[in-house]
Amino acid sequence: MTTNEDLHELTAAYALDALDADERSAYEAHLAGCDRCRADLDDLGETVGALALATEGPAPPDALRDRILVAAREEGPSNVVSIGSSRRRRWYAVGAAAAVAAVGLAIGLSVALSGGGSSSNKLAASVSVDNGVAELTVSGLPDAPAGKAYEIWVIEGTSAPKPAGLFTDTGEPVTLTRPAPSGSTVAVTLEQAAGADTPTPPIRVSTTVSA
Repeated sequence: MTTNEDLHELTAAYALDALDADERSAYEAHLAGCDRCRADLDDLGETVGALALATEGPAPPDALRDRILVAAREEGPSNVVSIGSSRRRRWYAVGAAAAVAAVGLAIGLSVALSGGGSSSNKLAASVSVDNGVAELTVSGLPDAPAGKAYEIWVIEGTSAPKPAGLFTDTGEPVTLTRPAPSGSTVAVTLEQAAGADTPTPPIRVSTTVSA
């Protein structure tokens, strides 16, 4: 019998779309009357949304795959144990997926901030802050096409990205419409000319605001 506590524990899996059809149906019926799960789901939704904006990282080298396969063969089956129930197996899978996503986010953001690791890549962004007013300067982006505009976003930790202004011509400083605290990420996406309430991936360029 599935209890309320069991259903509470499905929130993270639901946010990651890792439930089967029966579990999803049961959870959604429970969600309609559970303030706790709705609040938890809102918090997880912001985190998932922020991860979705991560710049795509480089493909791992073939040598890394080979080393992993060799290590797995050398380890052999002696340490393989039964995980148990299907629910527990699913949670191990969810945890592994989350770990991979976190690594991908870190690699992708590092590559974005370093210009992709190529000396020929001139795409760059910098933010200067004076008396609480932030200015973004972007180089290497083409001017926005007709009917489009570049939108600036301020991302603090795992909070949802907040819009901070629009521009179409690159190369000149753009004053942000909201503060950009030290340690926050300032990112740019291409949107319709009027802007958007939520960013459309991928991030075109991003940088971290220094102290």
